[in-house]
Amino acid sequence: VCSAESSLLNKLIRTSLVESQHPVEILQQDPSSPLCSIKSFQELPLKKELLQGVYMAGFNRPSKIQEQALPIMLAYPPQNLIAQSQSGTGKTAAFVLAMLSRANATEKYPQCLCLAPTYELALQIGQVVETIGRFCANIKVAYAVRGNQVLQGTAVQEQIVIGTPGTMLDWCFKRGLIDVKKIKVFVLDEADIMIDMQGLACQSIRIQRQDCQMLLFSATFKEAVRAFAMRIVSSPIVIKLREDELTLSNIRQYFFVCESQEEKYKALCNIYGSVTIGQAVVFCQTRRSASWLSAEMSRDGHQVAILTAELTVPQRANVIQRFRDGKEKVLIVTNVCARGIDVQQVTIVVNFSLPTHEKNEPDFETYLHRIGRTGRFGKNGIAFSMVESWNVGLVYKIEEHFQTKIRQLDPDDMDELERLEN
Repeated sequence: VCSAESSLLNKLIRTSLVESQHPVEILQQDPSSPLCSIKSFQELPLKKELLQGVYMAGFNRPSKIQEQALPIMLAYPPQNLIAQSQSGTGKTAAFVLAMLSRANATEKYPQCLCLAPTYELALQIGQVVETIGRFCANIKVAYAVRGNQVLQGTAVQEQIVIGTPGTMLDWCFKRGLIDVKKIKVFVLDEADIMIDMQGLACQSIRIQRQDCQMLLFSATFKEAVRAFAMRIVSSPIVIKLREDELTLSNIRQYFFVCESQEEKYKALCNIYGSVTIGQAVVFCQTRRSASWLSAEMSRDGHQVAILTAELTVPQRANVIQRFRDGKEKVLIVTNVCARGIDVQQVTIVVNFSLPTHEKNEPDFETYLHRIGRTGRFGKNGIAFSMVESWNVGLVYKIEEHFQTKIRQLDPDDMDELERLEN
């Protein structure tokens, strides 16, 4: 799954904030300049209609990123900001509050622009604007996205415009629907995805203007993101969540030697019958293997969902939401779900096949992100791998690479499996 779709899926399945444990790091051009953070929304210079909208949207107190970012975004004179924070930490609500605060309801023209990499992500942001701004009766939202036709010569009267770079570029320059000289706030969401998608970075740079407030958000802050940000944001304050590398310290790892697909399935059934499972994710190397396993488990009465690449984004979102709600206990996936999707109640990950490259070498990164679906947010987890006898060498290479221990188990020893819970 591409990074834009992964970001959308995360937004769709999150019904509450993810409480990040990572410390916040703030960088600014002038270290002597005072900064403040807040512990409640009442401390912010927000209109009562916005406060009401925030609470109605389910935000009782600011998240960690909101504590630091909102005072900066709402300050006068306006300050430019680059914020790095993962999906689910409240960054969308933060920049939505900034746009709603800056927009003047009496002026019927675009004042705030927000760019997202895809049509679906733009609509997601718009829903947050409409939810938080529900009591701001005269502030309206327009969508500069594919399929939204505006007649030539028609003035866009909505104060906030959310869209994708290509259509927004068309509205601003080719059709003259938006006067960029009147823009007060320019928001660029998912900057790391914009950089990865050819052409979006250049389009975004064309739209932005240096004399309006610039708010740039990204899930990562790698060198490419940093260089891109510095090209379009003047003298920014930078907020980063210092994120440690995903580790294996809280995940116990085991492997079974199985000579056939049927033996792997028997071992999986023994795991399922011996270990108390909240929910499990089973990774298959191919769609064919995933389909076979799904059919076998369903036939044996297990509640199973399957997630593969040929599903549409809405279909994937529905599968993940059902799994998140506990309607299915086992999620069978190919690598489409190896990273980026967090379901907190997953306690077991099973590699029905170890991830490999073309030359039958271990794919270390994919292995790490696969088993990282368990042990989330500091909890303990268990990972099992099914390995053919001629592929046991892959296990030893993974052990050496990660300096970790993967213990061999006998798939027929039920007592040994039951002892794993102690």
